[in-house]
Amino acid sequence: MSKGYDLFDDVCGFVGKAALYTKHPKGLVDQIMACNSIYKFTFPLRRDNGTYEVIEGFRVQHSHHKSPVKGGIRYSIHVEESEVKGLAALMSYKCALVEVPFGGAKGGVKIDRRRYSVNELERITRRYTAELIKKNFIGPAIDVPAPDYGTGAREMAWIADTYSAFTPESINALGCVTGKPLSQSGIEGRTEATGKGVCLGLREACDRLEDMKKLGLERGLAGKKVIVQGLGNVGFYAAKFLQEEGAIIIGVAEYNGGTYNEEGLDIHALQMHRIENGSLKDFPGAKNIENSISMLEMECDILVPAALENQITEENASRIKAKIIGEAANGPISRAAEKMLVEAGKFIIPDIYLNAGGVTVSYFEWLKNLSRVSFGKIDKRYDMLDNLRIVEAIEKASGVELSDDVKRTIVKGASEEDLVMSGLEDTMVNSYEGLRRTQIDYDVPDMRTAAFVNSLNKIAISYMDLGIFP
Repeated sequence: MSKGYDLFDDVCGFVGKAALYTKHPKGLVDQIMACNSIYKFTFPLRRDNGTYEVIEGFRVQHSHHKSPVKGGIRYSIHVEESEVKGLAALMSYKCALVEVPFGGAKGGVKIDRRRYSVNELERITRRYTAELIKKNFIGPAIDVPAPDYGTGAREMAWIADTYSAFTPESINALGCVTGKPLSQSGIEGRTEATGKGVCLGLREACDRLEDMKKLGLERGLAGKKVIVQGLGNVGFYAAKFLQEEGAIIIGVAEYNGGTYNEEGLDIHALQMHRIENGSLKDFPGAKNIENSISMLEMECDILVPAALENQITEENASRIKAKIIGEAANGPISRAAEKMLVEAGKFIIPDIYLNAGGVTVSYFEWLKNLSRVSFGKIDKRYDMLDNLRIVEAIEKASGVELSDDVKRTIVKGASEEDLVMSGLEDTMVNSYEGLRRTQIDYDVPDMRTAAFVNSLNKIAISYMDLGIFP
């Protein structure tokens, strides 16, 4: 992260620009931009070797126009108040854009997780949760965290268990956090949700013939050359699903080096190589790239920054050759760099739309936890029998008997994962339609501004309907 960079200031700058296209009063816009609650705290950690260390934690609730608020918890040495505020703000606008009924929030713990044992990470997570409970900063109706950079299903299970222990009377306790393991009332499809959403969003963008013509590209994802920065959860699944749609992943960049092959990389094989060797280095048939940040500047059709914020700045924006930039990470392009890229004719698909798959499926998990029943559990068998009766009626009327394989495909009832992925696709498709409609109706020059206009309008209506701004 460059010195002096402030993500929250950047987000407010984007909102301020979007507000110029609306007629909302300044006081309302100021309220929407402000962070409602900021909790910064420290707590002690006893290390495995018997020494003690002071840990710094944050939780920011940006907007209470909807309850509960929602946002991930990241473990990173770079965590600081302005970053968490900026990420919380992005969550507010993201939820509004895709019409998920949450306010925005974010949390963080300032640690390098690689320096801590599993036992130490568990103690950090449980103590962090206890601190949130003490100040009423967590709960299924108050604030619902989720995984983010440096955390995953394991940490979410620890949070759920800690919250349940503190609130034994709460029947909805497991709804206090999402992104949990399936064994702890998580939901099918949550792991790959953000990456899948990235793919769906890029698919929708590339399916617009008029937009592709302006860029000199063919319609659709098939054949488009893609470079992905970051092979974590989001980057891996985005690359995987893009590859399945026919895109060619020619390069992948990680913090400790990258790999490149003009003919394309096998993402599954590359991920296995990374897990086994600790890096992407020496992947068979590919070229090692020592300075991985330089891969952002390589020739490709689509660039997918899926790592951290502030990766494309004033310093390197003029050297970006990709025609489409899909923001899988939060805030990977600085505001100054955004202006340069738009002027250069780049097509930027903004983070508050493109990586909304995670919060969308988190919403489904939260609903599952509140209802305490899996999606499809009640009606799957009924649908199978109903479909079977229809197939048998068709066979009888036509005199043609279908094979068992075809019959199984037709009569299959929807599983939880089927329903989750259907809901995710519907959300991404409809949200993109709304985003493009906003861009046209308001005559907005770029997609990010259109996204913030769209979100700003929805949050403003919510506040006005509450009677706060008559």
